[in-house]
Amino acid sequence: MRVLVGGGTGFVGKALGQLLRSRGHEVTCVSRRQGPDRISWDELSSFGLPPCDAAVNLAGENVLNPLRRWDEAFRKVVVASRVETTKTLAKAIAEAEQPPRVWVLITGVGYYRPSPTAEYTEESPGGDFDFLSRLVSAWEAVAKIPGDVTRQVVVRSGVVLGKDGGAISQMLWPFRLGLGGPVSTGQQPFPWIHVRDAAGLICHVLETEGISGVLNGVSPTSPATSNADFARELGLALGRPALLPLPSWVVQGILGAERAVMLLEGQRVLPTRTLASGYHFMYPDLPSALKEIVS
Repeated sequence: MRVLVGGGTGFVGKALGQLLRSRGHEVTCVSRRQGPDRISWDELSSFGLPPCDAAVNLAGENVLNPLRRWDEAFRKVVVASRVETTKTLAKAIAEAEQPPRVWVLITGVGYYRPSPTAEYTEESPGGDFDFLSRLVSAWEAVAKIPGDVTRQVVVRSGVVLGKDGGAISQMLWPFRLGLGGPVSTGQQPFPWIHVRDAAGLICHVLETEGISGVLNGVSPTSPATSNADFARELGLALGRPALLPLPSWVVQGILGAERAVMLLEGQRVLPTRTLASGYHFMYPDLPSALKEIVS
């Protein structure tokens, strides 16, 4: 299978590319820079979709980048990196003489309203109560293409955990020094998935005819995981205490109130349709996932 991957040079994209190639698939990345087995977004816009059997979009600026001030300019960068790239790829698919058989978009569980108690499946409503939920709604809306020639799938991912990237790369040093702990009260839900399962689920979707619609990309034990649980398990995996909470006012001061919601609140998300699709998680529980990450 020839697979075109938008954002294929990022954290999840690299893991997906390695897995696809190991399974005998050809991978071409769409990125900002040209290179071997790559095309640029400008080339995609100008010359259309190259021959491919499947297309995936993982592109997106890191919303929680603490080095970027949360202002209108950065909001536009975040929107463009997700919505505009998806619109470009969807347009190229819709206009292709031979469109791919499957088109997969990776968005986020921020689609669902944060709640300490509500549980969300793929059928649950959401998408219109804060910046992130509206972003996901717009993101998913522009991905839709007419007709039924191309199978269309949306994976709403939780926090992706893995070595050498993702959210955990910013957490390891404080925890290694014994300075880690829960964020605020730690009671907020913590929807998560190991990077190998994020890549594995996408590969499963590409290779399995009949899967379409929305899948929640979270581990099966994710609904029972709180931020405090994550902090405790990461401390245990490292052999370090994890007792120092990060106050909410510090998070708000670093990220801004609107963006801090992503860490101070959370969603209990169930991978109901994901499990029904036949996907088997390599890292279904947090201890096994973190053991692999810190090893």
